[in-house]
Amino acid sequence: HVQLVESGGGSVQPGGSLRLSCVASGYTRDNYCMAWFRQVPGKSREAIATIDSRGRPTSYIDSVKGRFTISRDDARNTLYLKMNDLKPADTATYYCAAGTEKRGWLCAVSAGTAGFGYWGQGTQVTVS
Repeated sequence: HVQLVESGGGSVQPGGSLRLSCVASGYTRDNYCMAWFRQVPGKSREAIATIDSRGRPTSYIDSVKGRFTISRDDARNTLYLKMNDLKPADTATYYCAAGTEKRGWLCAVSAGTAGFGYWGQGTQVTVS
């Protein structure tokens, strides 16, 4: 049973930076696509960045391209999201997620929440 725990959220002024971390435990032998999502009240959860089991950043949504960087350190079982040049529109609860890579499923933000079976509890990011 995979468990994910995020940390690193907080309050920051526009233009500032934060780095989110997500520590995973309970991994099986499966290969996992990892992702960061965010959600604001009243809206659906949005995939913002994904990285496949080989550590290749696979996709970002347009609004974070060039500002956010997803990475993973499998030796530490940790997923990261480095966020630079933060904007008020980035204010949200951020979640990490893991999904077992399988034939026919694309590890990409276009997949949305489909295929991601493991979720962290979320960490709040406020930009103001």
